[in-house]
Amino acid sequence: MVFLIIMMLFDPGLVPEYLVVQKLGLMGSKWSVILVTAVNVYYLIIMMRYFEKVPQSIVEAATIDGASHLQMLGHIFYPLSKAGVATITMFYAVVRWNEYFRAGIYLTRKSTDTVLQVVLRQFVVLGDTVSILGQQNVFDYNALARADYSALKGATIIVAIIPILILYPFVLRFYAKDVLSGGIKE
Repeated sequence: MVFLIIMMLFDPGLVPEYLVVQKLGLMGSKWSVILVTAVNVYYLIIMMRYFEKVPQSIVEAATIDGASHLQMLGHIFYPLSKAGVATITMFYAVVRWNEYFRAGIYLTRKSTDTVLQVVLRQFVVLGDTVSILGQQNVFDYNALARADYSALKGATIIVAIIPILILYPFVLRFYAKDVLSGGIKE
C-alpha cells in the first residue's frame, strides 16, 4: 500500500515514460497510448474498497465449495462490485477519449493509428483543413471558399462528444442499483 501511495503522489514524469515506450518499440502504435496508463492507482484503490465490501461469509462459503480465486473473482466479486467497475470504466473511457497529449507524443505524423482528439485539435485549434476534409478536397478551391468553417468545427466537436454521451446512460444504471442496495441491512 505504501508503494501505491508513493506512486500516486510522486509521478515519475514523462521522460522515463517516453524512454520505456521507446525501448519497448511501441512508438507509433496505438499500444503506446493504451498500455502506458493501463493501471491507475486512484482507480485501483476505488476497486479495492468495493472488493472489501464483499461479505467475508460469501468468500468463505465459496472457498469451502472449492472455488478458485479466479472463479471467486468472476462469480462473486465482480457481480457484487458492478458499480465500481462501471465507475472505473467511465473514468477510463472519459480520460482515454479526451487524451491527446500522449497520443500527440507517441503517435507519429506518418502513423496510420491516430486518435480523434489529435485530429480534432489539429482542425479546431491549428486550422488544419486536411485533417478533416482530406487531401483530395483541399485542391478544390471553390469548395473551400464555400465552406463554413465555424459550423464545421462545431459539428466536429459534437461528433467527438457523442460516444461518451451514448456510454453514460448504460453506465448510470449500475450506480442506481448500488445506491438502492446500500439501504439493505444484514
